Amino acid sequence: MSEPREPGLTDVPETMLWTLHSRAVEAMRPDSVFPDAKAVEIYQSLDYDFERSFGRSNPMAALRARMFDRSVSTFIAENPGGSIVNLGEGLETQRYRISDDSCAWYTVDLPAAIEIRERFIAPDERHTHITLSATDRAWMDRIPEDRPVLIAAQGLFMYFQEQEVRGLLNDIAARFPQCQLVFDVIPYWVSRASVLAKGLPLTRHYRTPVMPWGVHRFSLRTKLKGWVRRPCNIDLVDYPRFPRGALRLVSWVVPMLPGARHWVPLVAEIQLL
Repeated sequence: MSEPREPGLTDVPETMLWTLHSRAVEAMRPDSVFPDAKAVEIYQSLDYDFERSFGRSNPMAALRARMFDRSVSTFIAENPGGSIVNLGEGLETQRYRISDDSCAWYTVDLPAAIEIRERFIAPDERHTHITLSATDRAWMDRIPEDRPVLIAAQGLFMYFQEQEVRGLLNDIAARFPQCQLVFDVIPYWVSRASVLAKGLPLTRHYRTPVMPWGVHRFSLRTKLKGWVRRPCNIDLVDYPRFPRGALRLVSWVVPMLPGARHWVPLVAEIQLL
């Protein structure tokens, strides 16, 4: 077995280690709700003190990944032979969790992220890596326009400015006639706290990058419809409840409080018509 290697990541690309921490630790539990053998393999192959940076893990990123898996699985069942584009995919291991032999998969990410991804996950005939920022529209030239496409952004858009998110969604809607989008959204108060504090301190040793884009839930549907400028169906999907511990109780109680749903993250799904 080879020696663990340092990931050598900073700023937004380093956040892929934060989400890997959540998925892998959850997967290693005997009572796991999220099996992910590939994430565990990568986690154990990296010379990085995950707990020093990110603290004790919780399953939030694993629960989010499960939501994205469901969206992708539904798309594959309804659109065999389509395209799946993951923006800012990092060390996400979704392709190992979903059975599919028909769709073309594309990963769009920064050079540092693609470099570490390819230490563990190689591209092949159906899985293409595109070394570009998600905001560089050149990646769109690599995606077929004559077939259905699902474009997913997991743990990405909160690091963009609102005008960047608006412009990207508008350009995607204009470019791809048969398109679905799925991405997660943080509430405005988290974004605001991040901006004011110049990043959120997870531990004494790690501060998140600034997250400029957060939204009040009650205004999100209207914003998105205005941004894509096409007829569409929009679903705002709540995270699953936590599977155990004190957070399980919190995740049961919070949705029952008046207005509380406006204060928690969610996943947005857009079906362009």
